[in-house]
Amino acid sequence: MRVIVCGAGQVGSTIARHLSSEDADVTVIDSSIEEARRVDESYDVRGIAGHASHPEVLERAGARDADMLVAVTRSDEVNMVACQVAHSLFGVKRRIARLRHHGYLEPMSSGLYGAGQLPIDVVISPEVEVARGIVRRLRAPGAFDMVTLVDDKVKLLGIHCLPPACPIVGVPLARLAETMPEVPLNVLAIIRGGRSFVPRGRDSIQMGDDVYVVTTPDQTDRVMAAFGHREKEARRVVIVGGGNVGLHLAKALEREAPLVSLKVIEHSEQRADQISRELGSGIVVLHGDALDKEVLEEANVRSAETIVAVTNDDETNIFASVLAKREGCGRAITLVNKTSYEPLLPTLGIDAVVSPNAVTISTILRHVRRGAISALHTLREGFGEVIEAEALPGSRLVSGPLQSVVMPEGMRIGAVVRNSDVAIPAGGFQVRPGDRIVAIVTYRALRKAEAMLTGGRG
Repeated sequence: MRVIVCGAGQVGSTIARHLSSEDADVTVIDSSIEEARRVDESYDVRGIAGHASHPEVLERAGARDADMLVAVTRSDEVNMVACQVAHSLFGVKRRIARLRHHGYLEPMSSGLYGAGQLPIDVVISPEVEVARGIVRRLRAPGAFDMVTLVDDKVKLLGIHCLPPACPIVGVPLARLAETMPEVPLNVLAIIRGGRSFVPRGRDSIQMGDDVYVVTTPDQTDRVMAAFGHREKEARRVVIVGGGNVGLHLAKALEREAPLVSLKVIEHSEQRADQISRELGSGIVVLHGDALDKEVLEEANVRSAETIVAVTNDDETNIFASVLAKREGCGRAITLVNKTSYEPLLPTLGIDAVVSPNAVTISTILRHVRRGAISALHTLREGFGEVIEAEALPGSRLVSGPLQSVVMPEGMRIGAVVRNSDVAIPAGGFQVRPGDRIVAIVTYRALRKAEAMLTGGRG
C-alpha cells in the first residue's frame, strides 16, 4: 500500500511511522524543509518539502500511484484542497482529512463531503473525538480511560488500583475467575512505575498499578468496585476553556446528560459571550481566568464532582486542575498535548489525562488499516493497541482451545463476541471462524499477530 501523509507534525509523523512499520510505502509532505528532513532521516519514510495542496508537490510525492492520502496539516483548507487535488488530478482512491473548524463539522456542512462535492471519504475532528472521549469518561467515574468496542458489546476500562480497597491485589491473573466468578473481566495491560507490559497468568496486580481491563457494559460498576472504586457519576461539572473542545463537550452534555449542572469558565470575554449564546440557558458561562481563586470560587468548584480543563494551553489545564482539586473538587480530567508531562500528572492529583494527538492517531489508524486487524485504541505511545479483529478460517487462532494456541509474545485475547454473546475466554475456550475478538497487541507483535489471525494471508 502506498500512502501520502500531508503534515509532519506529531500526528502525521506518528501515522507515517506506524504505517511504515507495517510495510506500507509512505511519503510525508510538509511545508517546512526542516520537518520534512526530520521525518526522512528519523523513520523509514520519504520526506518532501512543499505545500501539500499544490499539484506539482503531490506529483513529486507519487500521487499517481498512491492508494491513500491522509491530510493532517495545521490548515483545514489545505487538507480539503489536498484531497480535492488528489482525487481530481491523480485518482487517489481513498482520502482522509483532519478538520478542526466547527463550521466544517456542523450538520449543515455535511453535504460538502457528498458525491460530486469535496471528495473526502473520512473527516476526522480531534475536538469532536476528544469531547466524545470525555463524555465516556464522565460515565465511568473512577476510570482514567474508557472505550466501547464491538458495537458497544465490550468495554475497555483504564483503572488505577486504589489503595487500600482493592481486593484483587496479589491474586495471580490465572486465578481471577475463581476468586471473583461473578465479575467477568480480563486484564490486558499493566502500567507499573512508568513501564507498560502485557501480563501473563502468573502475574498479579500490585497496589498503585494502572491497568487496562475488558468487561461487558452491564458489569462496569462491579469491575470498578473490584479495583476499589465506588464513585458516583458526576452531577456538577465545571469546564475550563470554551474553545472548540469545550463547546463540543458542553453541547454533548447538554444533549445527552440534561440533569448535569454545568458551568464553563472562558478567559476571552468575546468568546464567553459567543458560547453563552450558543448554549442553553441552563448552562452558566463565566468570563475569567481559571487560575484566579476568586473565579474558581464563583464557579463553586469545591462543590463540583469533576473539573474538565480543555483550554489550548497545557500549563493552564494542569494548574487549573490542581487548584480546583485543592479547593475540594472531587475529580480532574485534563487535556494535555505534551507527552513529556504524562508521568508527572498522577503525582499532582490529576485523575485522567486526555491526549488529542493520541485520540486522532487511533481514529485515523482505524480507517487506514487493512486486513484482519482494525486499530481501535492506542494505549500508550510506542507500546501497543487494543485491536478488534475477525477470526478467519485457516487462522491458527481457530485451530484449537486457546491454551493450545501459541500466540506472539505481546498479544493477549481479552474478549470474544459470537453473534450477540460476549465471552471472557479461559484457556479451554475455542474461537470459531467469524468470531470478533478484542485483544491487546504490542507494536513489536503486530505483524506476527496479523499473520496468526489471517493464517499467513495478512
